Amino acid sequence: MSVRERYGHTTATNHDNHSGSKNMNELTEELKAKLIDILNLPDVTPNDFDEHAQLVGGELGIDSIDVLEMVVMVEKDYGIIINSQEVGEKVFSSLAALAHYIKENQPGSSS
Repeated sequence: MSVRERYGHTTATNHDNHSGSKNMNELTEELKAKLIDILNLPDVTPNDFDEHAQLVGGELGIDSIDVLEMVVMVEKDYGIIINSQEVGEKVFSSLAALAHYIKENQPGSSS
């Protein structure tokens, strides 16, 4: 099963780009729930996430396949393409970095 097939079933309700109007806390909470879902972390709750902790290679055990799934999620749900490893390393360094990147780069955002 491809990453797009595996992930495709969870994105239909969120690709409406209304998150541009969300504040950073709302976006962070939304991302926590999405990461738990796409990374299949049934024993993790949103309260378990330290938004400043290292995502890739950290406590959650996120690997390169998981990063690919996160890239697809960001593209499908937020309309943002992460097209280089250098950008990806910065964006996925922490949940806070991911939320900030989405907030700053979302299509139609005024920032």
